[in-house]
Amino acid sequence: MSDVCDVLCLDLPRAEELRRGTLAPVPASAAARRARGLADPTRLMLAASLGQADELCVCDLSWIAGRPQNLVSHHLRVLREAGLAESRREGKLVLYALTEAGRTLLDTVLAAVPSR
Repeated sequence: MSDVCDVLCLDLPRAEELRRGTLAPVPASAAARRARGLADPTRLMLAASLGQADELCVCDLSWIAGRPQNLVSHHLRVLREAGLAESRREGKLVLYALTEAGRTLLDTVLAAVPSR
């Protein structure tokens, strides 16, 4: 089966209306960047852990995820660069938390999963 129509069946009024409301390139790029932030199983697991806690440090997240600290740190950096997580330093610790956008996107993604 082909994914292409065999005949031209364009509903021009509807297509034009939808085309005028199409997401502009800049917001589309920003949304895609955020979505990519959760597009890795390890990052999604880390975000889910952060979603259950106010703040966690890399050591805690490394232990929870069963992953090396350098890998966890890399994934947290990706989440932070995507605007999904934020960090703050407290003495020698760096604590991470989800941003409001991160929490909203995480909740939306996890709601689409049949069972956790």
